[in-house]
Amino acid sequence: MKKIYIYGDREKRLNYVEALEDCGAQAVVSTDVRDAESCDALLLPGGADMDPSFYGEDNHGSNGIDRGLDLTELALVNAFHSRPILGICRGMQVLNVAFGGTLIQDLPTAAVHRWQECDQVHIVSAPKDSFLYSLYGEHFSVNSAHHQGVSRLGDGFSIAAIAHDGGIEAIQWPEKRIYAVQWHPERLTLHHKRADSVDGKDVFQFFLGNI
Repeated sequence: MKKIYIYGDREKRLNYVEALEDCGAQAVVSTDVRDAESCDALLLPGGADMDPSFYGEDNHGSNGIDRGLDLTELALVNAFHSRPILGICRGMQVLNVAFGGTLIQDLPTAAVHRWQECDQVHIVSAPKDSFLYSLYGEHFSVNSAHHQGVSRLGDGFSIAAIAHDGGIEAIQWPEKRIYAVQWHPERLTLHHKRADSVDGKDVFQFFLGNI
């Protein structure tokens, strides 16, 4: 059984745990990073904004900063340099910064993407070389709960999906088996499935199939 490490409190990561276990994997969730050593892959989950100093900027709208968490997750990316990584929402942003990219601290169109008592839904488009194209086709609907996004791409990444407003919604580095989405597939699977969005389980099955 493939073991996927997630840093944090298991009770706060249950959506990710359930999604992975439904695909036949074992989620190892803890705040002891030594538990990551025996794992096959890393999942970087959603959460609050990164400290913009990590990409050379002052704070211009970043909220809920936990510098200790930033440092831990950046170190985990480095530790998993030869193992697969899946980033979700904040996790995508951490990956981009880890490889020298930058973030937009408050999207001009944040109202379209931001959590407003529930996830919002919008359409994204995937190029034919995207891992998402084989899963969902060229145009598809996803959930949305963020106000930041990728600005300059980190080294090695290509765009795997883009929103109608030009926001980057997914990135990939297939050679290193690193994939990331800006939305929340863990909230689009099992009892969270919704008729107006894709089935998030496909993202987890794809990722696990590349381990």
